[in-house]
Amino acid sequence: MPNSQIQNKGIQLFNYSAMFPPVDHADEDGLLAISRNLDSMMLSTAYPRGIFPWPVDEQYILWFAPPLRAILNLDTMNLSRSLRRDFKNKGFEFRINTAFDEVISNCSKRIDGEDTWITRKMIDAYRDFHKKGFAFSFETYNIDGLLVGGLYGIWMNSYFAGESMFYRESGASKFALVNTLEFLRDQAGLKWVDTQMRTPLFERIGAIDIPRERFMHMLKDELNRPVPAEMEHYQLEQRKYL
Repeated sequence: MPNSQIQNKGIQLFNYSAMFPPVDHADEDGLLAISRNLDSMMLSTAYPRGIFPWPVDEQYILWFAPPLRAILNLDTMNLSRSLRRDFKNKGFEFRINTAFDEVISNCSKRIDGEDTWITRKMIDAYRDFHKKGFAFSFETYNIDGLLVGGLYGIWMNSYFAGESMFYRESGASKFALVNTLEFLRDQAGLKWVDTQMRTPLFERIGAIDIPRERFMHMLKDELNRPVPAEMEHYQLEQRKYL
């Protein structure tokens, strides 16, 4: 995106997270800010404020706080038999946070090998965010012990935002997704997850759009609600940075 287009948007180009404007300053599409830089400090500031990044190319990062936000209520979600049929009897194994680097690397490539929106700048920032205890991977391994699917997301107290999924064997990403959602609901005690946008898969499961103002209230509540004591070990590292 050339500087002229950025200027036409009327949105200031910035490089430091302290300069995030209030979310109600976003335009009609939810575009709030534009930066050249992306790092874990910016991510740790953005997510608690209801903001997430989206790269437009290798140079610029767009920061969004859309007027409608997609969420999935974990108590009413529809994890149907037909969804589970895609991975039934495949011998998959579910693991948590054992291969973050590999998961985000796989998410950055489509199954045909083409690049996705996850740029090198994104990978580097989220890998550092993972090292600081905020970004998590949820993985699918096959019967040969190979990583064949998974997803990653941001988990702070009782707030979780899903980011991206991948698969290398049929049903592997859905296996990771179903197990992740059940883990977050049944063990971590989460009430809902932030899917950011209402994709066909998440709409099928039950995701809905809510107004940004309502989302911000819900976000504040979940950021202030700690996970059960038996889940605290997952978030010990991030406590150093909060």
